[in-house]
Amino acid sequence: MTHSSIMVDVGKWPIFTLLSPQEIASIRKACVFGTSANEAIYITHNDEVFVFGLNCSNCLGTGDNQSTIVPKKLEALCGKKISSLSYGSGPHVVLCTEDGEVYAWGHNGYSQLGNGTTNQGITPVQVCTNLLIKKVVEVACGSHHSMALSFDGDLYAWGYNNCGQVGSGSTANQPTPRRVSNCLQGKMVVGIACGQTSSMAVVNNGEVYGWGYNGNGQLGLGNNGNQLTPCRVAALHGVCILQIACGYAHTLALTDEGLLYAWGANTYGQLGTGNKSNQLSPVQIMMEKERVVEIAACHSAHTSAAKTQSGQVYMWGQCRGQSVIFPHLTHFACTDDVFACFATPAVMWRLLSVEHEDFLTVAESLKKEFDSPETSDLKFRVDGKYIHVHKAVLKIRCEHFRTMFQSYWNEDMKEVIEIDQFSYPVYRAFLEYLYTDSVDLPPEDAIGLLDLATSYCENRLKKLCQHIIKRGITVENAFSLLSAAVRYDAEDLEEFCFKFCVNHLTEVTQTTAFWQMDGPLLKEFIAKASKCGAFKN
Repeated sequence: MTHSSIMVDVGKWPIFTLLSPQEIASIRKACVFGTSANEAIYITHNDEVFVFGLNCSNCLGTGDNQSTIVPKKLEALCGKKISSLSYGSGPHVVLCTEDGEVYAWGHNGYSQLGNGTTNQGITPVQVCTNLLIKKVVEVACGSHHSMALSFDGDLYAWGYNNCGQVGSGSTANQPTPRRVSNCLQGKMVVGIACGQTSSMAVVNNGEVYGWGYNGNGQLGLGNNGNQLTPCRVAALHGVCILQIACGYAHTLALTDEGLLYAWGANTYGQLGTGNKSNQLSPVQIMMEKERVVEIAACHSAHTSAAKTQSGQVYMWGQCRGQSVIFPHLTHFACTDDVFACFATPAVMWRLLSVEHEDFLTVAESLKKEFDSPETSDLKFRVDGKYIHVHKAVLKIRCEHFRTMFQSYWNEDMKEVIEIDQFSYPVYRAFLEYLYTDSVDLPPEDAIGLLDLATSYCENRLKKLCQHIIKRGITVENAFSLLSAAVRYDAEDLEEFCFKFCVNHLTEVTQTTAFWQMDGPLLKEFIAKASKCGAFKN
């Protein structure tokens, strides 16, 4: 399957907000899965594999049944170069590596792990039967069955078979991988996809075959009878299919000319035909649009997506509870975002390749240029140290500087501005805030920055400083923060520090800061605290 080279943001999947920016930056490939999109696996640039989330049916493969909010490493898969990954509804997980090995773990009630048992797989285990001699290049899972496609075009299936989805000719569950033959005998399979309880394959001459459950017409055979062995989708005769994608109970197919066909269930408009009637045979859709280059669907959702040659992304079907019956043009750059933002559950339809481009956003570029002598056109000197800045940025970001710079003509503008009313850490933090929107200061310095923010009328900065101080108050620094709050007329903060001191009176009065407090302030504190009954004992 082609991986989009568009910048993909895993942050669009809510579960990834648990990770730090550093962890996000380390991700090379990722997949979000699970009945509520509450599990995730990711592979880093140095080929380490991590999982985190709910761990239903041991689907994280960590060896225990514990959920985890922090990523845990799967040592067994590190360095294996995972190339394709799929998951079922149990969930169970199946993947293959660049060396063609297959590993599986998780739910195994129907032998969907292919190891001949029905015991849950608590860690990744290699799937061996019939596959050891094969180089597997792609895997696909339905709700409780699994498929693996080898480099030489052979297809293997195993697991739940109540509707014939394993293609063995019976409805007995298949405990180990079995080659899918019958009509596929002698054909070279090049693409596979699974619906919940159905299976589809594309062969190298562009023909499509389907088997398994067909109650909604998802096999495209013109009827709704289940098939226990592969059947050719005869209605597609004369067109050459390149890619196939299966939703919960519907199927999409893309031709070599960029035409799009859909069939199967349509309760949510997932066929994009403009109505909600199921289709037992392929129907061409998006005919008036330009050539389609990628289609997307996922067996746990009733959502469809497609990307056109010029990069436009369309979605239809169930979109956050709404039924969208015509392909709707989105503002997304890739089909993956449709599933992040609109599918229920918001899982990934494929193992996602994350492209970390060298491109910097405006915000990142600004951050990088703060205090850069190469590009700056102005210096501040504070406590004998220089801070390099850009007049344009200061004018755009701060009313104080806008007014200040307007009062000079540019030719009179000094190259260096002396600052003596604030300390170097405080003034530097202020200027850096103008470039980054954030403040990183200890609470003691944040008091000085609060004073600056007050005199420069920077209200958001004032709130940030108060937040830092309230979060950073301790028994040791409470009195110095209180004296500073008094000094800078920060009434709300003064009240906060005062209450903190009163609540921790015994510890606070033993600190050196308490006895170093200047006389009038100490007297005032004792008087005010006595009034509250703090010195009763």
